[in-house]
Amino acid sequence: MTDWPILSTITFLPLLGAFFILLIRGDETNAAGNAKAVALWTSVVTLFLTGFMVSQFDGASAEFQFVERFEWLGNGIDYAMGVDGISVLFVLLTAALMPICILASWHAITHRVREYMLAFLVLETLMIGVFCAMDLILFYLFFEGGLIPMFLIIGIWGGGRRVYASFKFFLYTLLGSVLMLLAILVMYWQSGTTYIPDLMDTAFSADWQTWLWLAFFASFAVKMPMWPVHTWLPDAHVEAPTAGSVILAGVLLKMGGYGFLRFSLPMFPIASDMFAPMVFALSAIAIVYTSLVAFAQEDMKKLIAYSSVAHMGFVTMGLFSATVQGVQGGIFQMLSHGWISSALFLCVGVIYDRMHTREISAYGGLANRMPIYAAIFMLFTMANVGLPGTSGFVGEFLTIIGTFQVSTWTAMFATSGVIFSACYALTLYRRVSFGRIEHEGLQQIADTDRREIFLFVPLVIATLIFGVWPMPILDITAASVDHLIANYQDALSSHAANALLIGGAEGIR
Repeated sequence: MTDWPILSTITFLPLLGAFFILLIRGDETNAAGNAKAVALWTSVVTLFLTGFMVSQFDGASAEFQFVERFEWLGNGIDYAMGVDGISVLFVLLTAALMPICILASWHAITHRVREYMLAFLVLETLMIGVFCAMDLILFYLFFEGGLIPMFLIIGIWGGGRRVYASFKFFLYTLLGSVLMLLAILVMYWQSGTTYIPDLMDTAFSADWQTWLWLAFFASFAVKMPMWPVHTWLPDAHVEAPTAGSVILAGVLLKMGGYGFLRFSLPMFPIASDMFAPMVFALSAIAIVYTSLVAFAQEDMKKLIAYSSVAHMGFVTMGLFSATVQGVQGGIFQMLSHGWISSALFLCVGVIYDRMHTREISAYGGLANRMPIYAAIFMLFTMANVGLPGTSGFVGEFLTIIGTFQVSTWTAMFATSGVIFSACYALTLYRRVSFGRIEHEGLQQIADTDRREIFLFVPLVIATLIFGVWPMPILDITAASVDHLIANYQDALSSHAANALLIGGAEGIR
């Protein structure tokens, strides 16, 4: 390891790039070009440093690594940064998607380009900070701060109903997080610290765990989002620019699942076990219901958005199974969905930039005019369905196996969702790519260019390599997941033993 504060460097380097963009002067054209260059190079350097950090990470240890901690607000509230096997890959995912978002916006964004690039760099700092924070207050600041740049990205550079979608996104997510803030204050009042590793060792009473779990659940369920608090997501995706949809689906949705892993399961194990049947029910409904809703959509972005809700149902199902396979599968599913859903939104963006419509009925026969695009779109459609050999299969398979051990019915409903996902995804692909070209505008449509192919290459590689060889990811997360499950089971066993002793004592009296 190194004494160099690499996590703080990775976290705040994009903010430094945003500061340089603020200093850019000149006419609009030159300023826009310089802003794009600064944003791209900043994101690339951040990715390089993140890759170096991951290469130095010890996957055999369940401890937090690269820890930075010093006094910040006093009275047990410190500036603390660190990553473990659960969080380190989410930092890498965030850093890897950001250069893709910048390049995807290179020609698509034509007005207020400086502000757009600045918003994305600020958003990158806040997203990475969420996964690195080891203090509850610091986590909350990063977690909530990310709402602001995303609100602006949707509200300024979005579609026709962008103001409605941005306010709905902001209010939904903010409302749930207010309850989480109250829970954080209660935890600080009871333990005297907001340092996350210390809070993991704090045994909150069963009654307090119930209320604290519900407060955190209100925030994380909206963020994922879980059914029925998912309605903000389709509107946000439809109105967001392509890069906004990429980062929303690729990273922001994963913060809810990460919150369950970092707080709900380790800090409130008794409440997590008690509410697991409720989570299973909501997950099963999300998988089946939103898949059926997706099948009825005529807007490609809205269809993929509902698909994301269904896939996040697999995640919550796997996490609250509290089995090694389930939790490993949930983490893998979040990472895999991060690059698969990003690729699908990029696929929509490619043809939207040419035709300026996302209506499925406006297309047809694209395989005749865009064979490279059709091949790329087919790969990610198959990965979204969960075809064996793609990374989409591994996460779904592990979550179903893990859930089957504790709830057969939930696993059965989830498996039926795989069939439904094949129905809507393959129908979308057939309507867009096959058949005759009936719309005049498609006669001269150009295939993907070199820049667009370059965007897809890393996503294709990740989808295929981790589909047949998932061990690099599973090896990094294994020690932390094993440690989490062991502590979870120990807490439940201790609670059961105490309840038995209390019951026996009352019986004697």
